[in-house]
Amino acid sequence: MKLSLIKTLLLFTAITLLWSNFSFAAGIQYNMRVDGLACPFCAYGIEKKFTKTEGVDSVDIDLQKGLVIVKTREGKTFREEKLKEIINDAGFTMKSVTEKDL
Repeated sequence: MKLSLIKTLLLFTAITLLWSNFSFAAGIQYNMRVDGLACPFCAYGIEKKFTKTEGVDSVDIDLQKGLVIVKTREGKTFREEKLKEIINDAGFTMKSVTEKDL
């Protein structure tokens, strides 16, 4: 009986952990054109600024296209001014931004 209870609790815990990592509603993806992205060090600087920002889920950077892709957590949005501020604080200039729901 004791072993069965332990197995049940372990199974419940595993299911709960897996379920909590699965998101039913996603956030927003921001695609930003940025001037001056030339090397991985540049990309790291921008990535570091965004990952410190509350609500950011992931950051991807395409150096060849000069594109910074930021995905947010559910319910988190950014105004264009805030995105420009983060890019400027990293030492770059944002030329444009588009957004789409995930």
